[in-house]
Amino acid sequence: MLNNAHLALLPEQQAKTYGEKTVLIYRDYDLGKWLPVSWNEFAEKAAAVSRALLALGVERGERIAVFSQNKPECLFTSFGGYGVRAVTIPFYATSSGAQVAYMMNDGEVRCLFVGEQSQYDTAISTASQCHQLQHIIIFDSRVQRRDDDRLSMTYDEFLQLGTAQYADELAQRKSEATFDDIADILYTSGTTGNSKGVILTYKMYHAAFQGNDATLPIETSDIIMNFLPYTHVFERGWSYLCLCEGAQLAVNLKPQDVVKSLQEVRPMCMASVPRFWEKVYQGVQEKIASSGAVQCKVMQTALDVGIRYWRDYASRGLAAPMGLRMKYKLYDRTVYPLLRKTLGLERGKFFPTAGAAVSPEVETFAHAVGIYMMVGYGLTESTATVSNDNMDKPATIGSIGRPMPGVEVKISDEGEILLKGDTITPGYYKKPNATREAFTDDGWFRTGDAGYMQNGELFLKERIKDLYKTSNGKYIAPQIIEAKLAVDRFVEQCVVVADKRKFVTALIVPDYRALEEFCMKEGIIYGSREELCKHPRVHKMLAERLSTLQQDLAPYEQVKHFLLLPEPFTMDNGELTNTLKVRRNVVVERYAKEIDEMYAEAERNFAH
Repeated sequence: MLNNAHLALLPEQQAKTYGEKTVLIYRDYDLGKWLPVSWNEFAEKAAAVSRALLALGVERGERIAVFSQNKPECLFTSFGGYGVRAVTIPFYATSSGAQVAYMMNDGEVRCLFVGEQSQYDTAISTASQCHQLQHIIIFDSRVQRRDDDRLSMTYDEFLQLGTAQYADELAQRKSEATFDDIADILYTSGTTGNSKGVILTYKMYHAAFQGNDATLPIETSDIIMNFLPYTHVFERGWSYLCLCEGAQLAVNLKPQDVVKSLQEVRPMCMASVPRFWEKVYQGVQEKIASSGAVQCKVMQTALDVGIRYWRDYASRGLAAPMGLRMKYKLYDRTVYPLLRKTLGLERGKFFPTAGAAVSPEVETFAHAVGIYMMVGYGLTESTATVSNDNMDKPATIGSIGRPMPGVEVKISDEGEILLKGDTITPGYYKKPNATREAFTDDGWFRTGDAGYMQNGELFLKERIKDLYKTSNGKYIAPQIIEAKLAVDRFVEQCVVVADKRKFVTALIVPDYRALEEFCMKEGIIYGSREELCKHPRVHKMLAERLSTLQQDLAPYEQVKHFLLLPEPFTMDNGELTNTLKVRRNVVVERYAKEIDEMYAEAERNFAH
């Protein structure tokens, strides 16, 4: 049941309702088990953080920053900040020193909370560049502090500052809290490298919770896996919604452990990005391919039946023919449950998915085996959700759902998706020019995405700024093409190149584990990854697979040639944002020479 109280009041109100009921669990890596935190403890921790912030002199509207991977302390700290009307600025755990210094100075932050050793090392090494920084509070007590460090204290030491003498002041601050207050400032990592602080108010959260509650069947008995960073507006808004609903969170500390966490916790829901499901799809395809003849045939037949059942009938709200329905029921009692159990998803209800284009193959596969992938669309500036699939209504493959109640959607004459509503940001922190540019003269927020409405569903065409125009005058939407190629188990990363070129090409980072296994089976000998990338048999195999994946694209959209890269795109090299989106201009600039050579060779050897 939704408790849509002001977030400053939520922990204590939910504690009164749920008391010793578990609100979250987290894995203790030393003990090797999941530990529970009750609502009572959550409320006590949040209040202790509030009192300690008062002890440090944190003022109303002052910014505090949290630089950590997902940990229970992130939630305690944010809600403790809300309690004293402070503004929380979350940093991605992988943020660079330059990014941290920029956000610290832009937000004029005095108190910085850090998670583990890597965040502490980054923070302390950039402390001299952070002009207002006075305190570093460390979540993990095992962090080794520098000898000349005069700024830091452990989280326990920090909490001890919050004595009972601050109780009255805390009560006063909470009584003054309004929905117009700023709750968070989330800095967008930006594929262009320009970071802007998106203002999120309590009113925005309040409206988002109300809108989502109307379409998402979350119950107090549900266990919700937290996989994406709390810094990501999708996970942040989703987790807060689940807390308002009284559900239980399972905090996954290390992203690489998510598969293990799913198998141990067996949650009902998890918000994620399409890449997670692409990996699941690739894994299942690999399992089918490596199975014996009989098992392979059974699994493939079951998958084909599930795909036909969902794609042609269930997704459209139609009754399937009796024969197909009987086959589906058979596999839904045998093959599909086994697959879901292997993934740790046998109790799964629905899985919100957004943040990038979703491949039709992956979406169809998930539904075919009984995993309700709830495709949606949103931005930081819209408090995450703009639209999502509704479980009680038809869901067309390729759509990004139906607009959430309370969000107005309009398509401009140029095809851009425009938004209005209480979930929309008032603007960017200390950036009035950027704020003005983000809105039309009559107050609609410009998403920068092109789309259209059809039968109540929203469809995304492309990111307007990412749209490529070939030298032949054809417009190319690279994200759609990349989503198609990314489902192949041999493709780890992919960047399409087409702007001002005669035809489409791609830079591909292979999944080297899969590719090396292929080479071993085929007897392909190579001395290095560079040699492997250039081997003609490898190129021929991949070209055939990619050609099959692109059959439904127009000829001018299809990748004609590609270059295999021996190194992945990384955040350290500036090629990826903290949300793992590709900075296209950085990648194209870095590989400019190789791209020119690829086009020159294609021009010499092929007719187009």
